[in-house]
Amino acid sequence: MSIDDGFSVTGPSSVISNDDDSASPLHHVSNGSNTPSSSEMGPDAVIIGMTKIPVIENPQYFRSTNSMLKSDTFVQHIKRHNIMLKRELGEGAFGKVFLAECYNLTPEQEKILVAVKTLKEASENARKDFQREAELLTNLQHEHIVTFYGVCVEGDPLIMVFEYMKHGDLNKFLRAHGPDAVLMEGQHCLQVELTQPQMLHIAQQIAAGMVYLASQHFVHRDLATRNCLVGENLLVKIGDFGMSRDVYSTDYYRVSGRVCGGHTMLPIRWMPPESIMYRKFTTDSDVWSLGVVLWEIFTYGKQPWYQLSNNEVIECITQGRVLQRPRTCPKTLYDLMLGCWQREPHMRLNIKEIHSLLHNLARASPVYLDILG
Repeated sequence: MSIDDGFSVTGPSSVISNDDDSASPLHHVSNGSNTPSSSEMGPDAVIIGMTKIPVIENPQYFRSTNSMLKSDTFVQHIKRHNIMLKRELGEGAFGKVFLAECYNLTPEQEKILVAVKTLKEASENARKDFQREAELLTNLQHEHIVTFYGVCVEGDPLIMVFEYMKHGDLNKFLRAHGPDAVLMEGQHCLQVELTQPQMLHIAQQIAAGMVYLASQHFVHRDLATRNCLVGENLLVKIGDFGMSRDVYSTDYYRVSGRVCGGHTMLPIRWMPPESIMYRKFTTDSDVWSLGVVLWEIFTYGKQPWYQLSNNEVIECITQGRVLQRPRTCPKTLYDLMLGCWQREPHMRLNIKEIHSLLHNLARASPVYLDILG
């Protein structure tokens, strides 16, 4: 479905889907540091393979401490008449995402392109989650985190406004600039294959964003190339509009709770053993996921463990197996990946160390940014 230019967001509520499975991709919760025993997991644990794991909420950014959001957080409110929808970009469990023009958002420009996320469920709980998420996003400001501009709460649907990243998600971008895509185009090839320096440039930007999240005591819990976005001049930022669980459904393992009747989508191919077995998520588990992201980058967006089923992946990870070195990956970088995949969380590389190593590797390899034209 596309929306004609000039269609105002004040239009009909057809923007809102009838799908009952609504969930905000962001939650503000405390993260326990203790590994629970099977008896502590509660009734909503499920059996995956031979492992009993608890049902968890959709992962995204989580505070890793009990501290609350800043009490003076000011969320910018945007007038509905200043938002003009252009076309639909995608749909998630929460609602839909549109490309839009936003007027009077910045003093420098009369209008700019933005990505607009709508909330389909307007229940009181959904509105509270919406407000918490908006406050959380307002507090996350970094050059490698997608910019959150504000909200529109005049009527329904509720709207969040983000910066628009021209080239979409990183996974799709990697596949479009890999050898397979170039081969398929043949003599009419318009795409340029990513070089190793450009891959390093992408990797160090994601690491920089993760250093920032760790400094803010946030745990991402779903870091993957599908949840990073690409702008002009190979600018990469961490950001997810909650669409990836629908667009990349094969990257998630759907499990259901026996009591609550709900379900969750687990990105098990990016998860370390302690997250799979004990629902333990920390900055160290994000480091493991970052190692998998590096593997994705150097395989031009291949799915980790693509040759295995979800149950086989769980068995491999919990038994200590790791992904093999990609063909285009230098040994130095694969050693860094292995440092991310140490079984014991405290033995893994520190996020700052990873960024420093990637930064130095990227500096040693000059990057040419004409890949995007």
